[in-house]
Amino acid sequence: MTRLFETVTDLRAGADVIARRRFGMIEAAGGQFERIRLRPLPKLVSLPEILTLGRYLHSRLAVDRCRIFYDQPRCYPNYLAVKYIISGRGTSFRTIRRTVEALDEVARIKKTDALLCELVTWRISREMMTRWGWEPHCNSRWRRHYIKRFYGSYPPRPQWLSGQEMISSDCLSGEREPVDVGVEVF
Repeated sequence: MTRLFETVTDLRAGADVIARRRFGMIEAAGGQFERIRLRPLPKLVSLPEILTLGRYLHSRLAVDRCRIFYDQPRCYPNYLAVKYIISGRGTSFRTIRRTVEALDEVARIKKTDALLCELVTWRISREMMTRWGWEPHCNSRWRRHYIKRFYGSYPPRPQWLSGQEMISSDCLSGEREPVDVGVEVF
């Protein structure tokens, strides 16, 4: 019998569970991947929640933590929708990077064709999304939709998944620089 809530701390060992479950929250802290909490229901998000609670939480959270909520819609099982990101003003770039890399690994495990998101904030630029492999999708005057396409060709698996610490230009070794991304809906 499947439990309603499950936690995966090792992406390789928990690949079967991740592939089977549709809704989850990826969490990283202190520049390290911590866990994926698998949920029985999707994260429901509203614009008033983002504009009020989101800004309040972002200004109050000084910890180095990032969470990404994702859903795999029943009508589009080959896609993952990135619903919500929560981070505070103390979140480092390295922590955000780990969370995004874990999201790519979830897409690989689920054999997802693409990731979809909607940006509500203007603090995340089009250039940043392009640099991380996202491209504009369904252009609109009022909404900013992005897609990251895989179609069987996934980004290289990060070194931290093989038990080694990642060393690259986008990860700062030991230093933490706050990145102001706030609480966002994708």
